[in-house]
Amino acid sequence: MKQIEEVFQLEIRGQQIPARVIRERRRSVRASVGKDAVILRMPILTPLEAQQKHIAWFKNWLEKKAQKYPDILLRFETRIYQDGDVLQVGKRKYLLIINRLHKDSSSGKLKNGEITLQLSTKATEDAIPTLLSRLIAKDFLSEITQRIHELNNQHFRQKFHKITLKHNQSNWGSCSSKGNINLSTRLLFAPDEVRDYVIIHELAHLIEHNHSSRFWKLVADAMPDYRVQEKWLRENAHLCRF
Repeated sequence: MKQIEEVFQLEIRGQQIPARVIRERRRSVRASVGKDAVILRMPILTPLEAQQKHIAWFKNWLEKKAQKYPDILLRFETRIYQDGDVLQVGKRKYLLIINRLHKDSSSGKLKNGEITLQLSTKATEDAIPTLLSRLIAKDFLSEITQRIHELNNQHFRQKFHKITLKHNQSNWGSCSSKGNINLSTRLLFAPDEVRDYVIIHELAHLIEHNHSSRFWKLVADAMPDYRVQEKWLRENAHLCRF
């Protein structure tokens, strides 16, 4: 029997939180906080009345979690941008000029520290972070590429191919089997040493395509305090978003 997934919103402290209920082949009920939603897993054959009790428990669990860790809800906030806002990414600042136009598609350009967005009246607020990420990625690509080469020459001396910056929400970076290195633009908001850790992590995958003890030794040799940077990412992911 295939798993069944339902998507809905939970209201916690006046904020709408995206939630997913997944009924699957399992014996127990489990709650977790994901990157893009809170998740409740339960046995696939759970009766409707029991499902409702589990969801009520789930909401109470999340409320207690938010009380203990106030920052946990910040990752689900929708950032609202207005014309004239100044967006700071790392050490760079960008003046936002936002125009709403009667057209089918949205576009943007970056010039002299000004980002001009031409937004379709049909576009939702979700379109803005994607456009901003795309424009600012181009602005940072040369700097990030140079840093990747520096760290590679210093610690690994491996061949790699394409480097990309993408608005990736599911991970901080990846290294393909073809040697393509992809970093999330969310890292542009992180401290330099944290970004270096993710770069080192992906460069190490050019040698070890897994997370074996050999892989982690490569990471530790290049950055002995890498666990400090991992901890920063776990605790401050909500600060890294467009």
